Amino acid sequence: MGYDFNSQTPIYLQIIEIIKVQIISGALKPNEKLMSVREMSLSYGVNPNTIQKALFELEEIGLIYTERTNGKFVTSDEGIIQKIKMQTLKERVKAFFDDMERLGLDKKQAIEIVDKEEL
Repeated sequence: MGYDFNSQTPIYLQIIEIIKVQIISGALKPNEKLMSVREMSLSYGVNPNTIQKALFELEEIGLIYTERTNGKFVTSDEGIIQKIKMQTLKERVKAFFDDMERLGLDKKQAIEIVDKEEL
């Protein structure tokens, strides 16, 4: 299938973000088995080493775990999932307000505009 990755961010970081969002949104369920590295490599259209690097990082932060000979799975630890969800939310909200500030709006003005608009 392949993905349209941007050139400003390393691909493995973009894959981490994709999988992280799938986990924190519930698209990938706790204890759900992930595709194999080979399958992901074909799906994302990237080198298997890129997938391995992304999966290693996801395992380091606790969102996935490995069962020897069985593959990689989504964590069942809802606390970790919620923690990563809140971190991601805060990062995105901060990025939004940073963008609004560059446009000349403070937080209050940005919130007022969002409240008034039907998005």
